[in-house]
Amino acid sequence: MTNVKITYDKEADAANIKFQKGRYHISEEIGDGVIVDYTKKGKILSIEILDVSKRMPLKSIKEILGMQAAISN
Repeated sequence: MTNVKITYDKEADAANIKFQKGRYHISEEIGDGVIVDYTKKGKILSIEILDVSKRMPLKSIKEILGMQAAISN
C-alpha cells in the first residue's frame, strides 16, 4: 500500500501531494501552477499546487490535513 503524504506550506501557499519516496528526475508544469515530479522511470513522485488558497478555501485545506493526521495515528 502506498502512503500518500499531503503537506501545506503556508508561507509559500503551496500544497504538495507525495505518492512515494525518492528523487525526482524531471518536473513538468501540467497546468497553471500545477507541477508534477516524475521519477527516472516515469512514475509520478509528487504533485505540487501553487497558490492553493486561491484554488480552494483554507478551511478545506485544514480539513484534508486533519483527516490525514487522523488516518496516520
